[in-house]
Amino acid sequence: MEQDRTMQYMAIAMKYLPEAKQMLDETGLELEPQHIQPLVSLLTKVMDEAYELGKQNALDLE
Repeated sequence: MEQDRTMQYMAIAMKYLPEAKQMLDETGLELEPQHIQPLVSLLTKVMDEAYELGKQNALDLE
């Protein structure tokens, strides 16, 4: 289950990667291909933590 969620997070991160790259390009920062995977991994950690927080909040409301 967690692996499925991680794959969904990766898909979401990749969906927004072009927008992030454009923002970085506009500020003069370059996003090199070798930096994409570590960045996506960091984003998936953030998304997983946010998911767990939302899940816990929902359980607290029950």
